[in-house]
Amino acid sequence: MDGNSTNCYTKGRASKPKSLMDIIERKYKYSDFMMYKQCSLLASVVNQTVGEKIGIGKNSYIKNKLKHNTSQETIDKINRSVKYYRMKNKTQIEFRDYQIEIIDRGKEIVKNKGFLYLAMEVRTGKTLTSLGIAEKLDVKEVLFLTKKKAITSIENDYILFSPDYELTVINYESAHKLPDKKWDMVIIDEAHGIGAFPKPSKRAKQVKDIIKLCNPYVILLSGTPTPESYCQMYHQVYGIKGNPFSSYKNFYRFSDHYVNVTNRKINGLMIKDYTKGYDTIIKAMKSYTISYTQKEAGFKIETREHTLSVKMSELTYKLASQLKKNLVIEGKEDVILADTPVKLMMKLHQIYSGTVKFESGNSTILDLSKAEYIFDNFGLVKIGIFYKFKEELNALKKVYGDKLCTDLEIFDTTDKSIALQIVSGREGISLRKAEALVYYNIDFSATSYWQSRDRMTTKERLESDVYWIFSEGGIEKDIYKAVTKKKDYTLRHFNQNHKI
Repeated sequence: MDGNSTNCYTKGRASKPKSLMDIIERKYKYSDFMMYKQCSLLASVVNQTVGEKIGIGKNSYIKNKLKHNTSQETIDKINRSVKYYRMKNKTQIEFRDYQIEIIDRGKEIVKNKGFLYLAMEVRTGKTLTSLGIAEKLDVKEVLFLTKKKAITSIENDYILFSPDYELTVINYESAHKLPDKKWDMVIIDEAHGIGAFPKPSKRAKQVKDIIKLCNPYVILLSGTPTPESYCQMYHQVYGIKGNPFSSYKNFYRFSDHYVNVTNRKINGLMIKDYTKGYDTIIKAMKSYTISYTQKEAGFKIETREHTLSVKMSELTYKLASQLKKNLVIEGKEDVILADTPVKLMMKLHQIYSGTVKFESGNSTILDLSKAEYIFDNFGLVKIGIFYKFKEELNALKKVYGDKLCTDLEIFDTTDKSIALQIVSGREGISLRKAEALVYYNIDFSATSYWQSRDRMTTKERLESDVYWIFSEGGIEKDIYKAVTKKKDYTLRHFNQNHKI
């Protein structure tokens, strides 16, 4: 199902229609689950609306109407089919004991305070737990904001659980397509992603507007609520009525009491540094928060990390050396420019792994050594592969052919391996069916390191293997040393490592 569309599911317990003519008949060789997915896709199309301007001038208003000219009889039949096949797939969910306890506690916090921060570590079941809390609160309309790659997993949890409320699952980038509807509850997945400061991000403003419109119950989900700074909490909750920081008009007023504001020099200019938030931020959130760790859940996981070196082609080393020396490489049609230390760091990171992005915006594959190494050593194994730059995916596709996919549902139902970009794949998905994780490249972010390496973790899996593929002479090992110490790799590290 396309993650760029809004996916709505009907409420209530299904009973068999009086006649099979009341629903779309199951196609030969199609399972009930496949029929449910197909009918849901049809429903998302026929229920789409567009705004139509009514009236003139100041007296005009926008009225929503169906986008497609579909008869009401057909729409009703499709909606009944969604309901029927969803209930045919229903499986009794058995919550773990700790999840039952969290659901009961969470319900009371939401009822009394209006919102809950569910800080449960990866693979402890925070998505399903949040759906369980919604069921306990007897809500009717629930909105689930998440990342595109996580939509299918959330939908499947909802299908298995089958609660008595309608669920709309949508990715953040498509939230502007939401229908006009009063949500009883909004669930914000990977909430730390809207915690940018000192100014709120576009996504944070968007979430605030949704909440302001209908004043719903709110559940925020994250395994790492403040991965880089306690200050990341402010914009996660600032749109929620009654949050502990609601008396502060903006982040700057908030910082007067909760941040050790300092000055630092960047490119010769002195700027204010707001990153040093006090732990009083977390203390203020304590009564709104339920935290739960893998250890508390009984996980006994051993993650074994392996670093492997690959000899790249002569061309790769020649280009890297030339760029470090001259800061520019001019070709017949394009230019590689590294006229600032930041650009030099980025270009070397790309080149040493076999790709590059030109000044024109075009990018290309320079060296397939890494991709070939991964295929030669892991080609017969079902693995998850993380890459950083988009051309790295093209390099993997070139080597792997049809043995590689980028869709989680295909990965879960076939013997194919999967390739995911680190930043988008590090959160909200499970790679439990992977036999190992392999990193084509490494991200500068410590958050990316700690979150992505746990994508295989389950309570049943006692051991997991993670392989880092580094180019000989590249900068990946330097990045690795920083992020394993929970430090982002910055220009300062690069300058120290390479004496620039």
